[in-house]
Amino acid sequence: MWNTLTDLGEPGLTILAAWIAKEELRALFALAGTHPDRTVIAHRLTKFYTWCASAGIPELERLATTISTWWPCIEAFLHTKITNAASEGYNRVVKLDARNAYGYRNPTNQRLRTRCATTRRARGCLNPA
Repeated sequence: MWNTLTDLGEPGLTILAAWIAKEELRALFALAGTHPDRTVIAHRLTKFYTWCASAGIPELERLATTISTWWPCIEAFLHTKITNAASEGYNRVVKLDARNAYGYRNPTNQRLRTRCATTRRARGCLNPA
């Protein structure tokens, strides 16, 4: 893969740099649940930041800034492996349902539709797909 991308010239090198940044970030997230030492986390985070800064790609610099902004939450995830992904998923489903309904007519209907939308997985007999 590396040779193919380097043969493409500048566009290929940009893709390769983004891919390496992604792999550095994955290596950092792979520490989740392993009770890593702070020095190991710092080393992988520094490798990621260094790569993003040296690549000279604005999108990677923005990604590094976003990781820096959210670092306290990410570090808590690395130590505890606890996330708020489930609640974020429910919020997405509720917002999508509201958008499809063009708003709700009253609070009772909103509550009923929200409960219906967020419990579809539990009602497998009604939704076989």
